Amino acid sequence: MKKVFIMSIMSFGLLFTGVFGGHEASAASSKSVIGIAKKYIGTPYKFGGTTPKGFDCSGFVGYSYKKTGKNLPRTTGDLYKKGKKVTKKSLKEGDLVFFTTYKKGASHVGIYIGDNKFIHSSSKGVKIDKLSNTYWKANYYGAKRL
Repeated sequence: MKKVFIMSIMSFGLLFTGVFGGHEASAASSKSVIGIAKKYIGTPYKFGGTTPKGFDCSGFVGYSYKKTGKNLPRTTGDLYKKGKKVTKKSLKEGDLVFFTTYKKGASHVGIYIGDNKFIHSSSKGVKIDKLSNTYWKANYYGAKRL
């Protein structure tokens, strides 16, 4: 009986931590991935690039998240298969935003940083853009929360 009581208490504690601690951990990792990503503003674009010597869009997202301990798929298409879909109105810092650029479907990705802005590696290198920018607004494909 004593073991059952102790196990119940432990289970409740784990549940409590998961319900209430998970959001804080998620918010902390969102802040840290954005902080890491911002360090690479100005890094040049390189097709297939996955390092600070040069990034493509998914290489930049993967590198930034890997620095927080989270491994992601390599390509934009595979990234889009992960996570939970979120509406544009529900975007939170750290969500991945996807665009249709050179082919149908998700072909470009960035990290939402709040205030209608996202950071990404474009043909002009790593930079911050607004989702309301004419080009990005017209090519918005969707968003995912990891």
